[in-house]
Amino acid sequence: MGRQQALIVGLGQFGMALARALVGKDEEVLAVDVREDRVQIAATFATEALTMDAMDEAELARLHPEARDLCVCAIGDESRGASIIVTAMLRQMGAKRLVARASDEIHERILHLVGAHEVLNPERILGERLVDRLSVRGVLDEVPLGDDLRITELAAPPALRGRSLVELRLPHTAQLTVLAIRRTRGEEARVLLPSASMRIEAGDVLVVVGPVGAARRFVGG
Repeated sequence: MGRQQALIVGLGQFGMALARALVGKDEEVLAVDVREDRVQIAATFATEALTMDAMDEAELARLHPEARDLCVCAIGDESRGASIIVTAMLRQMGAKRLVARASDEIHERILHLVGAHEVLNPERILGERLVDRLSVRGVLDEVPLGDDLRITELAAPPALRGRSLVELRLPHTAQLTVLAIRRTRGEEARVLLPSASMRIEAGDVLVVVGPVGAARRFVGG
């Protein structure tokens, strides 16, 4: 299977970060923006970077969005109208998977109406994740794994210290499987692969996987 090809239109903070992340996953990224300074930055890591006005239908068509595995309209708050028009044109040109960036609920609804397959609001997503982290003591971070599973980083509760994983029986008592343990001693931090006999130490961070809500119930959230 060949490398996935992505078209990113709009190189603000979200678009630039997304382009970098996709390149990091070994995808071919064509990055586009109307501003030359942004394109120059993207050119240092993207497969190709072009300065162009994506609202020019003929120019946009030359990028062959229909041939891309992913098309993203990441145009930011500076031009909501442009984001809507470009999203509509990408869909009309046959984009197979079209993701658009929204700034609020109205913008999100319009982007869906004009054809986006998926709409993301980065600020809302970040806010929801931050609330999750702050609202449950001990949960450091959480990442969805499909619709029904979560990978969670949590500070090991004091009650676990000195106990081995086989004693804790977390898969049975809490529906959690320990994938790794992050342990810091002085200035040295290590990621350890768990074994049944491994005992929890003060300051350990557990990386666990389990059903939605299982980690929060475990730490009492």
